[in-house]
Amino acid sequence: MSVPFLDLASPYAELRDELDEAYHRVMASGWYILGKEVAAFEEEFAAYCGVRHCIGVGNGLDALHLILRGYGIGPGDEVIVPSNTYIATWLAVTHAGATPVPVEPDEATYTIDPVRLEGAITSRTKAIIAVHLYGQAADMDPINDVAHRHGLRVIEDAAQAHGAGYKGKKAGGLGAAAGFSFYPGKNLGALGDGGAVVTDDDTVAERIRLLRNYGSRLKYHNEVRGFNSRLDELQAAFLRVKLRKLDEWNARRSTVARRYLLKLKHIKGLRLPSVAAGTDHAWHLFVIGHSQRNELVAYLGEQGMSSLIHYPIPPHLSEAYADVAAPHGDLPIAEFMAETVLSLPMGPHLQERDVDAVAVAVASFCAGTIVSGE
Repeated sequence: MSVPFLDLASPYAELRDELDEAYHRVMASGWYILGKEVAAFEEEFAAYCGVRHCIGVGNGLDALHLILRGYGIGPGDEVIVPSNTYIATWLAVTHAGATPVPVEPDEATYTIDPVRLEGAITSRTKAIIAVHLYGQAADMDPINDVAHRHGLRVIEDAAQAHGAGYKGKKAGGLGAAAGFSFYPGKNLGALGDGGAVVTDDDTVAERIRLLRNYGSRLKYHNEVRGFNSRLDELQAAFLRVKLRKLDEWNARRSTVARRYLLKLKHIKGLRLPSVAAGTDHAWHLFVIGHSQRNELVAYLGEQGMSSLIHYPIPPHLSEAYADVAAPHGDLPIAEFMAETVLSLPMGPHLQERDVDAVAVAVASFCAGTIVSGE
């Protein structure tokens, strides 16, 4: 049988009438940029995250970049980032003119290790970007404690964490500001690119509203040197529909994850995801580890099971950072992850039989046994 990594057709099939209605509503309005749909989505998503402000922007990278710009972080400044993350986290820092300083992750959760933060702080450090990786929130209390002691901003990279929770609060309300991506494959995905900044900081929210729109509140009156990064009306209308399903779809993802964990728990040599106490995992990805990762990926492909690697090249070893980043071996945890992790099919429309088929294929490769009845 064939199991896709992510099914993007079924969400539309489930919400066809509502999404089609949203499309027709926007098209009939004749207003496509920064109109009523964006304003409504911003209000609804801010409320969902438990914050006062949401500013829709073009994509997740722009969201992080504009947060840094909004706080005046730029040339000569340093920003602590995880060593293992999608490169967009680092790119946001360098686009602002600052320098990314990598810190290794906790080996159980793969999110940035609060214990290692203090050793990376210098007189030039201005912020910490905590990535809620794979759908699990970083350990925010100790991260915020370190930041408070040193007068630093904590910025959430919540691109993979729509609906994730930490000690009763939603991702997006755990730091000074947070950047979200609405790339189609996200838990809350648009039907194209999109992103948002959420924050309780009135000042930075107003500045980001200026920056996203050419530095202008009033057309042709440009107060600062801004950018063109705006969530468009059509995507906002689609996101309003899908936001109403987010918690339900995240619950379905949790069901998929629990079944994977049950089916794979006896397989030797396999690293399974670890869920930290106090977190509500959104299960954007279900990431396992194996010493023969590349062979396992190939085997699954031969069985018709799609898998992906998040991520095969850590940012410090990418060509993009060849001139400034740490050499091979300096960030061994990130490098170990890059060499051993793979993501199994995941999504709210993944069927139980598909999960079981993937689990059997993984067990077959590992010469393991799935206990009957589980």
